[in-house]
Amino acid sequence: MKPKVGIIGAMAVEVESLKKKLLPLPGESCVNQIKASSLCFTQGLLQGVEVVIVQSGVGKVNAALCAQNLILKFNVTHIINTGIAGAIGSGLKVLDFIVSKDALYHDVDATGFGYRKCEVPQLGVREFEADKNLIECVKSAFSKLDADIKETHCLIEGRIATGDQFISDKKQKEQIKLDCNPSCVEMEGAAIAHACYLNKIPFVIIRCLSDMADDVSENTYSFNEETAANLSASLVEKTINEFGGLYEI
Repeated sequence: MKPKVGIIGAMAVEVESLKKKLLPLPGESCVNQIKASSLCFTQGLLQGVEVVIVQSGVGKVNAALCAQNLILKFNVTHIINTGIAGAIGSGLKVLDFIVSKDALYHDVDATGFGYRKCEVPQLGVREFEADKNLIECVKSAFSKLDADIKETHCLIEGRIATGDQFISDKKQKEQIKLDCNPSCVEMEGAAIAHACYLNKIPFVIIRCLSDMADDVSENTYSFNEETAANLSASLVEKTINEFGGLYEI
């Protein structure tokens, strides 16, 4: 089956640079834009691979609905979620990268019914595991980034913690570390992973760290947001190239 990759970013800054790189599909004179469910899906070729790029909007519900649209309406075979996040893991710094080992919800608590913290009741899993082939594509892609990026920033494979909160408080950060020991915290990844898990679609989440998830000033965050989003998008583009190599595209 010919692959088709859905690429999701929550904010415009996370997807615009990728959309500008698209070429028309074979037989088409221009890149396609299709509106569905109040979202704009942009179809084309990226590094020779057919992709559908979409801005989901911020938060878990927006992200999950977006992923489901990609799966049902556009028949994507894989999903990549790109964007920014706040650092939680030890030794990480702003503009380092995380590729998801797995993802979970840090704001789900059904412990009163005997479930583990962060576990959705009756689902049977707490963590949604990312696709190993996609993880390896991301790692290979990182090794081919510009030398100045590789020398000053690292990529680690880690856990993504998702919740409908912007974490900028040290107490919140420490509680999340205690509950689920993630590498970073953000607002969409686990919801996309959840939709992929239910639909049996391979996924991976790529995050570039915009802040340390504690005492974030608006000016510092705004500056890092654009830089981190563009770095994450650059890694996605190279990942697509590595992914295409798996299928000899």
